Amino acid sequence: MKFVQKLGKALMLPVACLPICGILMGLGYAMCPSTMQGGDVTGVVEQIGFFLVKAGGALIDHMALLFAIGVGVGMSDDHDGTAGLAALASWLMITNLLSTGAVSVLRTLEEGSTAFIAFSKIENPFIGIIAGIIGALCYNRFKSTKLPDWLSFFSGKRCVAIVAGVVSIIVSAVLLFVWPVLFAGLVALGKGIAGMGALGAGIYAFFNRLLIPFGLNNVFWFDTIGLGDLSHFWNGETSADVSWSLGMYMSGFFPCMMFGIPGAALAMIQSAKSNKKKVAIGLIASAAISAFVCGVTEPFEFAFMFLAPALYVVYALLYGIFTVITVALGFRAGFSFSAGLTDLIFSASLPAAAKTWLILPLGIAAFIVFYVVFRFAIVKFDLKTPGREDDDDDETKVVLANDDFTTVAKIVLEGVGGKDNVESIDNCITRLRLVIKDYTKVDEKKIKSAGVAGVVRPSQKDVQVIIGTKVQFVADEFKKLCK
Repeated sequence: MKFVQKLGKALMLPVACLPICGILMGLGYAMCPSTMQGGDVTGVVEQIGFFLVKAGGALIDHMALLFAIGVGVGMSDDHDGTAGLAALASWLMITNLLSTGAVSVLRTLEEGSTAFIAFSKIENPFIGIIAGIIGALCYNRFKSTKLPDWLSFFSGKRCVAIVAGVVSIIVSAVLLFVWPVLFAGLVALGKGIAGMGALGAGIYAFFNRLLIPFGLNNVFWFDTIGLGDLSHFWNGETSADVSWSLGMYMSGFFPCMMFGIPGAALAMIQSAKSNKKKVAIGLIASAAISAFVCGVTEPFEFAFMFLAPALYVVYALLYGIFTVITVALGFRAGFSFSAGLTDLIFSASLPAAAKTWLILPLGIAAFIVFYVVFRFAIVKFDLKTPGREDDDDDETKVVLANDDFTTVAKIVLEGVGGKDNVESIDNCITRLRLVIKDYTKVDEKKIKSAGVAGVVRPSQKDVQVIIGTKVQFVADEFKKLCK
């Protein structure tokens, strides 16, 4: 869990780039419908809209690459850019080795087959996160490697990207066999629920959201298994032209994305600690706006899925429940991008659309339910959603007794048994967080003599030094002393 929460924290940086992209794309689609529906881009307004869509898509379409670099830097011991470079090398290695062109040379790969489709979707957030983890772990392990004199140029940080490349080759070899099996299993599941009516649509919605962290949710856009709910809807067909109620696999997402996410976001903001509410508002509120306008939900989802994975499962379950209800009530709408206000407006005039006015009562219900469930779960189980980190509220008021940060760092280092006893260094808003090798070498009195407010030891290997808002300066000096 500690590893997962560290991953969640590392994702905050790339996730912070996404909300503005979603808002830009929503505005762009509204100004230039042809970017979504097809047709020529004419007039100044449509050209501006097209420009905004492309600007937002520049990052949204390459989100996996942002995750690779962000996780690489964020999970490295001292947040060094070398880890980001190693993560990029890993990403390029894996995605190239597992591209359809490369795989077709190594094994039989028929175009249109499940395996072909699987490898054609290899550039996804899951692979980006794996590449980031590889880059960070290789940096942490090999950043101080000393090689023989004749290879000394590649010593230390210069060898990190090389090691990450080698590890990526091994990982790619494993994924060469595992990835298509996993993908085929998901396709089989999709085929199994395709004929189950409203319940099947609910199961689909649940797995669609649940698979977001792994980048495999797109397998449930039913074109993959030949159903094509989306394409038939936007081609102007009706339920009479297909074997299912057209639009049923898309409709349930609208109340959840447009109203459910803002409700959950409000719960997160109100549950945030008082000294961190502004930070939570900046991240979560903008994510809720992008979800409402154009259905870009990743900024919201990646903000908490690794910090509170159990809550994310509940979030996916709410999608499933609301989809069953939405389909049963006869609400039908479709999306060509995602289930936001923009697509709702554009799809309302299509032949398969039905009872779109139900978005108001369904949306109000979704807002209330998402809010109540999230607020209860966060407070009841003390979930670490954005704005609820472990440091106490009053720690921001702590004043470090000694502003000689180098001296403070030296005393703390002596108190934890020297640099050889330190495994990793990190910090939050007020605490220096250390992982040590031998807990018997820790001298709390020595640490407190540096003028810090206190020492917390959650486990035998974890030592947290309460410093206050100047912790970053002490952490920087501490890292220098440990090199």
